[in-house]
Amino acid sequence: MQVEKTPLKDCFIIKPDIYRDKRGLFLESYHKKKFIDLTGIAKEFVQDNQSISSFGVLRGLHYQRGEFGQTKLVRAIYGKVLDVVVDLRPESPTFKQVFKTILDDVNLHQLYIPKGFGHGFVTLSKTSVFAYKCDEYYHPDAEGGIIYNDPDLAIDWEFPEEKMIISDKDLAQPQLKEIFG
Repeated sequence: MQVEKTPLKDCFIIKPDIYRDKRGLFLESYHKKKFIDLTGIAKEFVQDNQSISSFGVLRGLHYQRGEFGQTKLVRAIYGKVLDVVVDLRPESPTFKQVFKTILDDVNLHQLYIPKGFGHGFVTLSKTSVFAYKCDEYYHPDAEGGIIYNDPDLAIDWEFPEEKMIISDKDLAQPQLKEIFG
C-alpha cells in the first residue's frame, strides 16, 4: 500500500498493492495496521455503504455536520467516477479548496476524506459501484450539502452539465456562501 498526499490538508490517495496473474487480481482493500503505520491516523470504521449509479449520475456534494461528521474511505469497486472533495473546515489552511481525482476499477485507488469535507462524484462509465467506509453512523439530522455547481467553488466536473442526472435533493442544496458567509 502507498499513501499519496493531496493538495488538501489531511486528505490522501491510497494506492493498494495489486497482485495480478492469469486468474485476475487480488488486493487488500483495507488493512488497519498498514493504514495507521503509513498515515499516522487511527480510525475505527463503523459503517460501510455502497451505491450503484448509471452514466452521468452526480451525487453530492454531501457532508455530515458537527459531532456526527464522517471520515470516509471511498473507492470505485466497478466502473469509473470523477471524485470531488471540498475542505469545509474553517480552521484549515485549505478551507474552501477543491480536489478531484479519478477512481475506477483499473487504478483501484481509494480516497481518504477527513471529517469536515464535502464529497461528491459523477459516474463516467456505463455503471459504477461505489463503496464508502465511514467512521461515524449516518444521522439524517446532521446531513448537509452544497450545490454541485457552486460558483465560488467553480468545480469542473468534466462531464456535460445538461447530461447529468441529479436528484431533486441535490439540486436544492445551498451555495457555500449561504453556509459559511
